[in-house]
Amino acid sequence: MGRSKIATGRVLACLAVGASLLSACSEPARVADEATRCALIIVDMQYDFTPGGSLAVEDGDQIVGLINDLQGEFDLVVATQDWHPSDHGSFASNQEGRRPGEVIQLGGVEQVLWPDHSIQGSHGAELLAELDRSRIARIFRKGTDPEIDSYSGFFDNGKRKATGLGNYLKEEGVSEVYVVGLALDYCVKFTALDAQGLGFDTTLIEDASRAVNLSPNDGIDAVQAMKDAGIQVVKGAEVLAARTQNR
Repeated sequence: MGRSKIATGRVLACLAVGASLLSACSEPARVADEATRCALIIVDMQYDFTPGGSLAVEDGDQIVGLINDLQGEFDLVVATQDWHPSDHGSFASNQEGRRPGEVIQLGGVEQVLWPDHSIQGSHGAELLAELDRSRIARIFRKGTDPEIDSYSGFFDNGKRKATGLGNYLKEEGVSEVYVVGLALDYCVKFTALDAQGLGFDTTLIEDASRAVNLSPNDGIDAVQAMKDAGIQVVKGAEVLAARTQNR
């Protein structure tokens, strides 16, 4: 399966949902090129971000099945993993007198304080057992520096250090990426924005992600911010339609 398969599925799905989407999907920049590869980036599908975890996203575990189904539609699959030391500065417990949800400056960057989560070696930091890892080529860990957080799978929040994901994708010949996972309004959003900024043709699969929603509209606002940056937003069915077409 290559990028051409996804492109075909997208056009078919667009025909089903209306002319406006069809127009977006038929742009010349989206024409398939067999010399390029398309990657799926699975963001932070870890126990601490699903129900029962220390930073649970509502229904975060409900997207695993769709993500597993999507993996077979891509040339390359990679994942990110939050991997914090226990003394990480983004934890409210490490900031005297502070509580989760408050905002401070950390490493010169505005930082929301969180409950302790994704601590290195803990069960909560593990990828979900239900997540199919057989197709995942590499896992990129982030948030390892206690002095600054890392929402994006590509950089820390100050863009001082890279995780290596960007270079890896380019070395693998990837020009187009699709982003899924947790959480939509933080790590998924910043991963997608950085991918677009690095020159990758970037798409969010919206129903394969869920938002934390510290404020009620955070997820909606995140999707709009991605659209404003030129990121395409699609549903999983638009990608999976390629499978039906090619059977």
